[in-house]
Amino acid sequence: MENTLYQQIKTYLIRHFDVRQEKEDEIDTIESLKKGVEFRGTNLWVLIFAVFIASLGLNTNSTAVIIGAMLISPLMGPIMGFGLGLGITDFDLVKRSLRHYLTATAFSVATSTVFFLISPISEAQSELLARTSPSIYDVLIAFFGGLAGIVASSTKSKGNVIPGVAIATALMPPLCTAGFGLASGNLSYFFGAFYLYFINTVFISVATYIVVRVLKYPRKSFVDKKREKTVRRYMTIIVICTIVPSIYLSYRVFEATFFDQQVRKFINEELHFPNTQILNRTVTNTRDKKEIKVVLIGQTVPDIMISAAQLKMPAYGLKGIDLVVQQGFGNEEINIHELKNMLMQDLYTNSEDLLQAQAKEIDSLKHHLEHYRKTSDMARTIVPEMRVLYPHIERLSCTQTYIVETNKAKQDTVLLVYLRTQKEIGAEERKQLRQWLSARTKEKNIKLIIDNK
Repeated sequence: MENTLYQQIKTYLIRHFDVRQEKEDEIDTIESLKKGVEFRGTNLWVLIFAVFIASLGLNTNSTAVIIGAMLISPLMGPIMGFGLGLGITDFDLVKRSLRHYLTATAFSVATSTVFFLISPISEAQSELLARTSPSIYDVLIAFFGGLAGIVASSTKSKGNVIPGVAIATALMPPLCTAGFGLASGNLSYFFGAFYLYFINTVFISVATYIVVRVLKYPRKSFVDKKREKTVRRYMTIIVICTIVPSIYLSYRVFEATFFDQQVRKFINEELHFPNTQILNRTVTNTRDKKEIKVVLIGQTVPDIMISAAQLKMPAYGLKGIDLVVQQGFGNEEINIHELKNMLMQDLYTNSEDLLQAQAKEIDSLKHHLEHYRKTSDMARTIVPEMRVLYPHIERLSCTQTYIVETNKAKQDTVLLVYLRTQKEIGAEERKQLRQWLSARTKEKNIKLIIDNK
């Protein structure tokens, strides 16, 4: 009995999860992925145009335009080709993929740099800033995106997974942000964005390599066994040099993400004081300096309260981090320009929250208005039918209202229907009339008020 149950579960899992059932011919898949590696002619021009579109989207802070650029971009080709080459021990494919990957990267950064040099908009928008600091979520998105991409490429149906992976892993925006960093002379933007791009690249390649080996794609065969041994040695070194840094990068990004989360939690829970507002916060997390700087505005917070908050920092995993709290406007470290930027940022944030609240309220009012409009049109809509079914009814009025039970203070919504008739309506006819109105208006709770002439 147990053996039969085990077989049933095994059969069920194989039937639903075995990707080899819809697997495309391996040679066709390999050739298809090899074609996407090349970056010359049409592919290169498409890449350049996609960079211009993505840069425009970042410059104008338009998410829709950025998504369009990611759909157009052919950057996934050499990255998946590199992982495929590692998986099937094709050293030539690895070299070709790496060469075209570097070509595509160089052209992308150069194009975006030229664009931002001539662009009249020089301020960093939120979409640009979002591409300058990788988090653990970027690592996970790149890895699972790479898995989805290679699994879909290995099946007969394929579908539209590759464009979706291109959007999810977001290879194009970091490259354009790196170009913005070069054009504006902000190297922190450049290195941060390029770091995010490199992380996405590494984890897509690693995911491709893993799936290729799991699906047991045929390795490249060599006539010269000595050369085969040399190539396999080189490929092993490349695989190790790809996977080991990816583990280290994951750890570093996870560490940075956890640190940022703990800092936000500490500030939100321990540095919120009555009649005082946090104007700005700056976090420095380098080998030489680890510091949290907070600027407060409003009522001055006593030093003893700040010291008490500082003593709680180890509980948040922030041991050894310096806490600097600046208050008032007499501090020389806060210049007028910095203060203006802080106030504008705070005003922008509050305005955004206010606009969102107003938008929700407007949507709610629109919903109620539409509901009452339908109710007011209801009487006019059913009058022709009522004239045929109940010719003795002279007047009709429908309205949504509330009935409150005085002993329970419970509120109930009802459809109030007023009728003026030429003759008295009996209990049976009243019941039929209510049933007809309920079916016609799709309202269950109906209150009839009948006025006999």
